[in-house]
Amino acid sequence: MSGEASKPCTAFEGEHLLLRGPLLEVALAVKAASDSGASTLVLVFDDKTGQVIDLDLRGTKADIIDRLSRALETYVGRYRSAPTEPAGSSPADPESRARGRPKLGVVSREVTLLPRHWDWLVTQPGGASATLRRLVEDARRTAGPGASRRAVQEAAYHFMLAMAGNRPGYEEATRALFADDRSKLEQSIAAWPDAIRAHILDLAFGGRAASRD
Repeated sequence: MSGEASKPCTAFEGEHLLLRGPLLEVALAVKAASDSGASTLVLVFDDKTGQVIDLDLRGTKADIIDRLSRALETYVGRYRSAPTEPAGSSPADPESRARGRPKLGVVSREVTLLPRHWDWLVTQPGGASATLRRLVEDARRTAGPGASRRAVQEAAYHFMLAMAGNRPGYEEATRALFADDRSKLEQSIAAWPDAIRAHILDLAFGGRAASRD
C-alpha cells in the first residue's frame, strides 16, 4: 500500500463518525455508504492536516483500490521549474517524467529557483538534490517543538472550521485552541456533537475524549 493509500484519515457522515483509518479503508467505507443511498453528506479529512480530501469514487471498488494503490502523493497546487536547470538535468517533459518508477519512495517534484541558486547548488558536495535534502532536514531539526505544535493546532482548526464553523462557541473555541488552553477549548465545544468534539481534541492534543456516538 502506498503512502497515499495508507495515510490516516477520518470520515464523517454528517456529525457522526463513519470510520477512522488508512485512506484506502476509509475511501471504501465512503463508497459503500454512497452506494447504499446515504442522504447525509460524507466528508473525509486528512488527520495530519485537518483538510478535506476530495476522493474520486467513480467506478467499482476495484477501480478505487487501483487508483489509491498507484497514487504516491496528493499534490496541492503545482510546482513549476525555473527556466534554468542545473547541469546534467533534462527539461521537464511530462512524458519522460512518467516513465519508470521512483526508487526508495523518492517522488520527483519541480521547484522554482533563481539561476544563482542553481549555480550554488551544483557546486555543493553530492549535487543539488543531496544538498536540498540536507537543507530540508536541517530546517526540520531546528524548527523545534513550536513548529510541530502549530501544525497540530492548524489541523484541528481546519477540521473545526469545516465541521463546526457555524456552531455556538466557535470563536471562543478557536481562541482557546491557539492559546493552547485545553480546559477552555473543552468548555467552548462541550455542547457540540460528541464525535466532532472528540476528534477536535484528538487532533489538538492527541487524546480522545470519551464519545457516546
